[in-house]
Amino acid sequence: MRPVRLLSGILTVSGWTLLSRILGFGRDVMLASLVGPGVLMDAFVAAFRLPNMFRRFFAEGAFNAAFVPMFSRRLEGGEDALGFASRALSGLGFVLLILTGLGMVFMPALVWLTAEGFAGDARFGLTVDYGRIAFPYIFFISLVALFSGVLNAAGRFAAAAAAPVILNTIMMGAMALAAWKGGAVVEALVWSVPLAGAAQLLLVWFAVRRAGLGLQLVRPRWTPEMRQLVRIAIPAALAGGVVQINLVVGQLVASQYDKAVSWLYSADRLYQLPLGVVGIAVGIVLLPDLSRRLKSGDDTGARMALSRAGEVALALTVPCAVALVVIPLPLVSVLFERGNFGADDTAATALAVAIYGLGLPAFVMQKILQPIYFAREDTRSPFHYAVVAMVVNALLAFGLAASVGWIAAALATTVAAWVMVAQLVRGARGYGEVVRFDAQFHRRLWRIVLASGLMGAVLWGAGAALGPLLAMGGWRCLALLALIGAGAVTYGVAGQVLGAFSMAEIRDRMRR
Repeated sequence: MRPVRLLSGILTVSGWTLLSRILGFGRDVMLASLVGPGVLMDAFVAAFRLPNMFRRFFAEGAFNAAFVPMFSRRLEGGEDALGFASRALSGLGFVLLILTGLGMVFMPALVWLTAEGFAGDARFGLTVDYGRIAFPYIFFISLVALFSGVLNAAGRFAAAAAAPVILNTIMMGAMALAAWKGGAVVEALVWSVPLAGAAQLLLVWFAVRRAGLGLQLVRPRWTPEMRQLVRIAIPAALAGGVVQINLVVGQLVASQYDKAVSWLYSADRLYQLPLGVVGIAVGIVLLPDLSRRLKSGDDTGARMALSRAGEVALALTVPCAVALVVIPLPLVSVLFERGNFGADDTAATALAVAIYGLGLPAFVMQKILQPIYFAREDTRSPFHYAVVAMVVNALLAFGLAASVGWIAAALATTVAAWVMVAQLVRGARGYGEVVRFDAQFHRRLWRIVLASGLMGAVLWGAGAALGPLLAMGGWRCLALLALIGAGAVTYGVAGQVLGAFSMAEIRDRMRR
């Protein structure tokens, strides 16, 4: 994939992801307003997290980390790539059917293991009921991940990136309809989850067929290539499991406090916007590109692709991180504070947002650095690093909870993310110069940080000046837009002057 195609792929995924995240914000604003932090929202968040947790464990993490490089190489080398993908589809589908059934039967145990603090109050029974409705989502969305991997490896990113838009649209529609009819908003939201999963699967299935990459269901067989797939996937599954354990640890700590699960969820959704739009998008495009380049011996191209992807990611996420740290209260207040989401909820959520903001560059860099290992079918090293990060996360989350309360979960997540990045950087040095960032990346990195710091100073001053307007009902949105606009202009001008990025270069690539 040439640099212009790499950038085009990143922009395609980022564009659709941005739309999805905006709709996701609409969904979460509706949830916060119509339901609000408390028993029902805590129960829904914990229930919805279960299928998403297993999805990241089995599909997006383990399976795709092994499947995408193997499929990409077969596609590049003219081998039977579609036959391999069909056998992988059938095997994954068989495992998912079993997992879905077991999850629904043992849902009380799953809820206790992931939200033990709910035991003994109304949240536990509600989470079990909601979890049984939502859990089949894992079957649909995991197959979506496989079809998306096929499309991404073939350089077709739009349909896979657009699939989450369907999820958020259906969930928002369900809540709006329930509120209009005077029904139970949370119950409508829970039932919309498996429906949205089926709709997403139909979208990517049709996209694969249109691309001439149709897969067939075959009898699952334990072939040598499936053994290799599983052999590579197991360490990635363990690594993914470690990441999910970190999330469970945070929820276990938060479940001991009223509304804390809801506060952390709202904060998570805010920092996930730049992470999803930039970090995940770059990682999705970078993995198949690196795999093809390393397969063909294009070491120079691999290094350039990695460096340019890193530049794009940090140029967009470092200023976002600064904004989350400097102006979390205005962001949370304008976006969430309405209906059942009060001022105390805003203050608590803003604190978590600021802490997550400190870790945002680390979360993004993980998405950039992990494809270095996955492209070489090395899933063991990230697993070992993830175990260390997991231990750090657990020690901090449980150790600090006694002194700082529920916010210990956010602190632990941020510190563990930086520990993970430090290990990935150190480990990648063993691969030599091929997968190191080039001189241009290092030259621009400090300029990006400096331009972001200048933007942060402007945001702080503008936030103080606009404080009265940010607290006035009808003016809040306009004041926040003015605040964000001031920051964006400052960063754009400072970045251009300092040489953090070149607008002429960006315009040229966009035209091409």
